[in-house]
Amino acid sequence: MKMNRLTTLIGIAMLLGIAVGYACHNFAASPAQAKEIAGYFGILTDIFLRLIKMIIAPLVFATLVAGLAGMGDGRTVGRIGGRALGWFVGASFCSLLLGLVFANLLQPGAGLAVPLPETSSALNLKTSALNLKDFITHVFPKNIFEAMAANEILQILVFAVFFGLALGHLHNQTARSLVGTMEEIVHVMLKVTDYVMRFAPVGVFGAVAGIITTEGLGMLLVFGKLLISFYVALLALWMVLIGAGYLVLGKAVFQLLTLIRSPMLVGFSTASSESVYPKLMEQLDKFGIKRRVTSFVLPLGYSFNLDGSMIYTTFAALFVAQAYGIELSLGTQLTMLLVLMVSSKGIAGVPRASLVVVAAVLPMFNLPEAGLLLVLGIDHFLDMGRTVTNVLGNAIATAVVAKWEGAIEPVPAELAEADEALPVADDASGVATA
Repeated sequence: MKMNRLTTLIGIAMLLGIAVGYACHNFAASPAQAKEIAGYFGILTDIFLRLIKMIIAPLVFATLVAGLAGMGDGRTVGRIGGRALGWFVGASFCSLLLGLVFANLLQPGAGLAVPLPETSSALNLKTSALNLKDFITHVFPKNIFEAMAANEILQILVFAVFFGLALGHLHNQTARSLVGTMEEIVHVMLKVTDYVMRFAPVGVFGAVAGIITTEGLGMLLVFGKLLISFYVALLALWMVLIGAGYLVLGKAVFQLLTLIRSPMLVGFSTASSESVYPKLMEQLDKFGIKRRVTSFVLPLGYSFNLDGSMIYTTFAALFVAQAYGIELSLGTQLTMLLVLMVSSKGIAGVPRASLVVVAAVLPMFNLPEAGLLLVLGIDHFLDMGRTVTNVLGNAIATAVVAKWEGAIEPVPAELAEADEALPVADDASGVATA
């Protein structure tokens, strides 16, 4: 199958970013100058991420409402949500368990020959709000406009469920007109997504060039054992996720992997799951998943199914313990797994969000928070791996739930391979739109 143009451009942008960043790092007179140069590259990435954030709230809201309005009743929503959450819990447990297993097998922090930071060193991470009570409360919006302004996907989802179901129960002309308007908004936002994604290679170039300019390639050698160990763990998780997907989807799981390669590349290079959301939804359409399922399961997955971030939380916690020479019993590690199972829910799909969770959990097991300073220098490279895993996990989860719902219809190969969004709408009403 021919690789589409966007994927090719993103790959070229990554290679150029590495080359340009390496050159700038070597020619910079001082670390301060390198940081200043990287700031200019950061402008490109910031613009791209701002454009993505600009479209997320209206796209999530419109697709959810349009899909839910056509489901007819709350039982369908409950069934889809129950199946999705069941998959999420299983995937989360596997991710956390694999993190524990590979951290113990590979011992990435054992004998680490670098000076350990002072315990008083500040991480500058907000960890106080990470508890079950505040998380549950935070799920429910007090102001939908505030939720949209902050791109709080889970809060938008809650409001959209109420709004969409209410709209679906009204059968007057005004309600039908409003549903049609929502469906048209979806088409408009997907077209806007196409425009924004054309800027993706530029944003990718800026992200890669910026981090290489400041950190250089040498940092990868210093922490090579940690990087290699973590990516081995991610590879194992990929095999588990793809294998689980194969059990449900059969050989179609490989077609899915082909279709999502472009969003995965964007996620890998920007280290932001959020930057991938619009394009991932578009590619899931091309796999044949009905919009009513994608629009519900995918946003839910962004808060409950970030598999790459979750495997990192257990892996990083044990890395800190090993770096300080602190022994943790098997029982303590399993307790940590269960704590992280809860506290990792709602991790934002933005760079370094999982560090906040780890920093909150470390003190519970008498591990110094300052240990995370050891990995901050290369965390961007770790984040790239966990982000692309988040994308893979959510794509497979959405496809699996759609398969269980009988909500996958084949899409012609020429449409699936095109760079443009699918020209035929897949909404609950079945109305085709050019």
